[in-house]
Amino acid sequence: MSFKSPRIVITGVGLTAPNGNTLSEFRQNLLNGVGGIEKKEIRYMGELLAGVCHYDALKYQTKKELRVGTRAGSISIYCAREAVTDSKIDFANFPKDRIGIYVGTTEHGNVETENEIYAISKFNYDTKYWSHYHNPRTVSNNPAGEVSLNLGITGPAYTIGAACAAGNMGLIHAAQMLRLGEVDLAICGGVSESIHTFGIYAGFKSQNALATHPDPLKASRPFDKARNGIVISEGGALYTLERLDDALARGAKIYGEIGGYCVNSDASDYVLPNPGRQAECVRKALTNAGLNAHDIHIVNTHATATPMGDIQECEAIRAVFGENCPDTYINNTKSYIGHCMGAAGALELAGNLPSFDDLIVHPTINVDDLDPQCALPGLVINHPKKVGKVDAILNNSFGMLGINSTLIVKRYVA
Repeated sequence: MSFKSPRIVITGVGLTAPNGNTLSEFRQNLLNGVGGIEKKEIRYMGELLAGVCHYDALKYQTKKELRVGTRAGSISIYCAREAVTDSKIDFANFPKDRIGIYVGTTEHGNVETENEIYAISKFNYDTKYWSHYHNPRTVSNNPAGEVSLNLGITGPAYTIGAACAAGNMGLIHAAQMLRLGEVDLAICGGVSESIHTFGIYAGFKSQNALATHPDPLKASRPFDKARNGIVISEGGALYTLERLDDALARGAKIYGEIGGYCVNSDASDYVLPNPGRQAECVRKALTNAGLNAHDIHIVNTHATATPMGDIQECEAIRAVFGENCPDTYINNTKSYIGHCMGAAGALELAGNLPSFDDLIVHPTINVDDLDPQCALPGLVINHPKKVGKVDAILNNSFGMLGINSTLIVKRYVA
């Protein structure tokens, strides 16, 4: 089926990434090849690599609010506030019960639980020292709930757990709720605080999937022969989505239009991707958008720089875009910022949205020796590419337990 009215558009973007805290800064660094990976001390594990965000947490919260809340909540509040400001909507007079908050997350609660166990270990594990804030900090809906509290929003506010497909899922779900008329404005996307839990590092290390490199900025290297794993990162990107008629009525700037999407599952393995199901997800998103493969001008890959994961995704992309797509270009954002988990899809979309205006495709960096099994037609590596047109961007995000998501954003045309 093809999507029908109402049309849904993006009118605001707020983000924090390891290499930028605004869309313009993030985009400029992507075009200039500037990454954001650094060394970080991880409890019990020593010095490892991480993508760390350096946003001003006190811009929208007090010190007390930061102590009571969570890192994921703080990132969410920062991104939500930035998106609302960017949208230039009359937020003070907007009915707060008609706003929905849909935040994708990979995991939540591990950071606070690890911290509390570590804290009581100093007191012979006496639980009387356990924080009375623990429960609201660790419930799954915390990031969206903190945004609701901070902005005074009384509409639906919850998180969407979708592994590393969660960033896309936040936008997809928001578009669905707007089409159903459940809300009139959606704040949506994805966030991650993953670098603050040692468990995720230990898990990836046990899978031999944790990246190492003498130079942190070269550690995340999708498609390169020498790639050796994931760089774990934090970050967030939240958007304001509206029905087109509402956006036009208030003269909003429109970044792009939600064109189509698909979510499916591999049902084949806990971790290893299934290229057949990934290709199926992409094809169904194209059908839902009423587009053919050659109508897509940018494909942003999920590729995390694991040896097999990159090959499997490239097989899927090759199956869909391997022939008769001369104007389709392929890139990757994790080469700059590592894997921002629940925020990945939302951040990667943001990095490509300005291409509608400047007609430049940002490259995948750190590709010194392209793996032949990852060689794709239209792959943009190491240097930006000026192209003739960008009318449609396809964003892939895949996750553990076989969840796949594909989101297509089109250039807005009246």
